[in-house]
Amino acid sequence: MEHATLSYEGFDPAAEGLREALCTLGNGYVATRGAAPESHADGVHYPGTYIAGCYDRLTSTVAGRTVENEDLVNAPNWLPLTFCTPGQDWLGLTAEQVLDHRQDLDTRRGVLTRRTRFRDPLGRVLAITQRRLVSMHDPHVAALETTFVAENWSGTLELRASLDGRVTNSGVARYRDLDGGHLVPVVEGYDEDEGVAWLQVRTATSQVRIAQAMTVAVTDRSRPVSTVFEHDAGAPALRLWSDLAQGVPLTVEKRVAMYTSQDRAISEPLDAARRHAARLASFEELLADHVRAWDRLWQESAVVVPGEAQQALDLHVFHLLQVLSEHTAQLDVGLPARGLHGEAYRGHVFWDELFVFPFLLLRLPHVARSLLMYRWRRLPQARRAASDAGYRGAMYPWQSGSDGREETQRMHLNPASGRWLEDHTDLQRHVGIAVAHNLWQYYEATGDLEFMRGHGIEMLVEIARFWCSLATYDAGADRYDVRGVVGPDEYHDRYPGADQPGIDNNAYTNVMITRVLRYTLDALALLPAQERYALGRRLQLDERETDLFDHVSRRMRVVFHADGVISQFEGYDRLVELDWPAYRSRYGDIRRLDRILEAEDDSVNHYQASKQADVLMLVFLLGEGGVRGTLRSLGYELDHSALNRTVDYYLARTSHGSTLSAVVHAWVLASVDRSASWRFFREALDSDIADVQGGTTAEGIHLGAMAGTVDLVQRCYTGLALTGGVLRLNPRLPAELDALELRLRYRDHWGVMVRCDHDGARVGLARSRQRSITVALDGGERALAPGESWAVRWSDLDQHDVAEET
Repeated sequence: MEHATLSYEGFDPAAEGLREALCTLGNGYVATRGAAPESHADGVHYPGTYIAGCYDRLTSTVAGRTVENEDLVNAPNWLPLTFCTPGQDWLGLTAEQVLDHRQDLDTRRGVLTRRTRFRDPLGRVLAITQRRLVSMHDPHVAALETTFVAENWSGTLELRASLDGRVTNSGVARYRDLDGGHLVPVVEGYDEDEGVAWLQVRTATSQVRIAQAMTVAVTDRSRPVSTVFEHDAGAPALRLWSDLAQGVPLTVEKRVAMYTSQDRAISEPLDAARRHAARLASFEELLADHVRAWDRLWQESAVVVPGEAQQALDLHVFHLLQVLSEHTAQLDVGLPARGLHGEAYRGHVFWDELFVFPFLLLRLPHVARSLLMYRWRRLPQARRAASDAGYRGAMYPWQSGSDGREETQRMHLNPASGRWLEDHTDLQRHVGIAVAHNLWQYYEATGDLEFMRGHGIEMLVEIARFWCSLATYDAGADRYDVRGVVGPDEYHDRYPGADQPGIDNNAYTNVMITRVLRYTLDALALLPAQERYALGRRLQLDERETDLFDHVSRRMRVVFHADGVISQFEGYDRLVELDWPAYRSRYGDIRRLDRILEAEDDSVNHYQASKQADVLMLVFLLGEGGVRGTLRSLGYELDHSALNRTVDYYLARTSHGSTLSAVVHAWVLASVDRSASWRFFREALDSDIADVQGGTTAEGIHLGAMAGTVDLVQRCYTGLALTGGVLRLNPRLPAELDALELRLRYRDHWGVMVRCDHDGARVGLARSRQRSITVALDGGERALAPGESWAVRWSDLDQHDVAEET
């Protein structure tokens, strides 16, 4: 399979932040933005290195209030390599000094290549070519290779390679009123015999020690090189001098090892980093191991489509794997919504795993399991949060970080008005629904009953308990209400004129509560009677409580408009209609309508206007049949036309202020308007590459949206579903998509090959000793053994078995 390269020609200061984010290299343990090694944080460039799960908490005074924020820490910058011609200042990416500049990200090999020609004030031209990797083979290793060529001069080249522990968290403008000084220097040093320089820092509050050690070597050992160590507090450096002859290349390698005190199987992080750095092989050898590791990942993760969509899909899969690799499975980390690519959302964990899990379940299920274990380890904290709020069970936080407490900020800045505002998004209790849904989808995909017995069922029970305690019973109507929450829309956090935040009977929340309760009851039924009894005793779960689960799951209230449209929440239809044409005419881009209205001293709470899909999330997660079936189980009838009216109603009232919105709308429209679905798909594909949110990608990619585009190809357009132990396919390809090919993992089968086009579909299993699986295709169902494939042609609906290796 060919992989496209993401290329940027020329130096564009205004676009540098976007390019740095999209050219990030990572391996699931650590990631480094694609900033030039000679750059520093200056408003144009923002070098950033982020270690998964490394958080720190600081207190700041904002708008007269003391606020506490936990951030994913900007770790020491391992990149710095500066250089200069004789008698001149350090060269850098400035318009005056740069003649040519090109950057190429090879997504197949995980290599960032940069070619730049500099001209100094005396007219001397220095060309450099740099290759960079963050090893997918060894998660603790990164390396930079730089080749220098003096084009029209000869003389001494001066270099300075350093490790910078004086960096701060300052990559997001609206957070800069907050304290970002998370790193405290501990020790620096240099071992001349081994040629290893090192740095150790610690985080200010969490006391995590971070160690980096580097070697710097000129590959041509016959060249004389002078080296001096500079002991600079928090930023040790090696300064080198070597002669350049005109036209003769000089190659320098910087190899780095990094560890933290959170790592396993080490004695101490600085000792581990120094020992590892001293043994590092050449760049070419590191590269060979790195490329082999990426080859293995691509074999498991490839998505093949014809045309230009392939490049964007490759980039999205690439970034998913850089945040969630096999190394992630060894860590106690969640899924940061903006990846390891920047500091937006402070590196916190939201509900975005809901959009990423389908990719993982069919590619890297053990990584999905590790993300569930992140939630499991924070179950005690979720129980405490529920208890403190007066509820039973477990209340997972909207924003999570190191220990699972609620990390949602109490104040947020509106850049449009410059005002700090109260933040009530912590009322998005539906994050627990996402955890429960992911748990059940994991079981459907893997059949991992052992995980469910040891962890999953207990989490489901505690989440179910929370929702049953939050719901209030209306005996007269025999209905349960859920009040004072915020839905996925996020815009509406209170009723107009209300003293207290929150809205009532959010449709997404209420309908999905019923699904969570059914998941819980179905999961309990998986256990043999004796184990179910033992679990019940341990959790103090009796028949009265499971009967309550059942009753709530059948009597939850869902509110409808007079014409049968599902109400986003109770009273939504009584809000004012927004003059959408007027606001589009006045502002152009109105994705962040909430900020626009607040700057006008108004509030989006007054209007029938949603930031992103809310009600339509139900169709995204459950499908039309699932939505109608769930509502029917609650005693509500929703026919096909009413659902279509619901879709049309919210399409006209959504500003798409989240990159996730295009993903959901592409999915929802796939069954009713495939051409419109494709348009939303293409918008989602471009969301980060084109930075459609107007500058946000520079602060970190949108990982959920990236995963969502892959899932649209993987599950939506193939009609792929995993239910009841059956792999089901019901393709619905848009006209713009001629065909697609996938290689999936399902129930311990590593080579499930799926191909769909407008003429038919084919599914096949690679030869193995695994058991047969059940496949449903075009209304038929059969067992498929390893080495067999099954093809269906839509033209004549003849079905063909072919026993072959696939």
